[in-house]
Amino acid sequence: MNSTRWLILPLCVSAAQAQIVDYPTKPIRMIIPFAPGGANDVFGRLAGIKITEALGQQVIVENRGGAGGSIGVELAAKAPADGYTLVLGNIANLSVNPTLYRKLGYNPLTDLQPITLMAKLPSILVVHPSLPAKNVKALIALPRAQPARLTFGTGGGGSGSHLTMELFKLQAKVDLIHVPYKGVGPAMIDLLAGQITMSFGAVPGVGPYIRDVLNPRLRALGVTSAARIAAYPDVVTIAEAGLPGFEATLWYGILAPASTPAPIVNRLHGVLTKAMQSPDMKERFTAEGAEQVSSTPQAFQAFIKSELERWAVVVKASGMRAE
Repeated sequence: MNSTRWLILPLCVSAAQAQIVDYPTKPIRMIIPFAPGGANDVFGRLAGIKITEALGQQVIVENRGGAGGSIGVELAAKAPADGYTLVLGNIANLSVNPTLYRKLGYNPLTDLQPITLMAKLPSILVVHPSLPAKNVKALIALPRAQPARLTFGTGGGGSGSHLTMELFKLQAKVDLIHVPYKGVGPAMIDLLAGQITMSFGAVPGVGPYIRDVLNPRLRALGVTSAARIAAYPDVVTIAEAGLPGFEATLWYGILAPASTPAPIVNRLHGVLTKAMQSPDMKERFTAEGAEQVSSTPQAFQAFIKSELERWAVVVKASGMRAE
């Protein structure tokens, strides 16, 4: 009986190894945990195209939005760990939602296998031109002199623009009034009309309104990245403009369910990191105002952990809570 067991085991191992060597033998599902359109959808589909080109199997995109991206990530976390389910993760569903939501159906550090970061997307702090503040220091001085008078618009409670402003408030030690909208677009419309005072907007969204330096429809005070961006080199970073150490970039990466075999993870990592360097990917990322990046799976895991710890402080300080 024992001899039979030991005969069967090598056969099972060999079959599993063959399955990994032959990977992929069928279409791969790419879950994008947000509705079609926007940066999440663009980056997820770009990754899918490059995987299809490199591995010769169709990547089928599945948009599963809801709960700040949590529904799609939970679906991926509970999928078989065989390399045939991937998910686009971002700052919200991996590093913010675990603190923001009372109950979450996954743990980003134990239920998912990071493959690589893909992109970082900075925002620009913009104010209506009627505001007297011409720089970040002057802006900070206004609410300190008259607390709870200035308003900021966001794409909704817990959105990237909201969290970035909460970090700004925390580090600047100022009180501002939050005006949430159903998306960044409506917030920008009211900001242009002078109905609200300020907002953080992604580079493609605010670019047309700050491009005319002599007569801008919005005034750019600072970019949220650690370094100035190539598209607007004259816009200082918020860190150099008055808040040392300030950095808040949205980020995106590709993950698989935990326990996905290392050879499959390594193969996908190689495909994606090579794709990041292709001219067409660089062109698309630049068009979105993003910086293409890559990382080892281990470095991506450490990055998620550090971001989780950093944004937990911001969420708790802001009092934000989602059910």
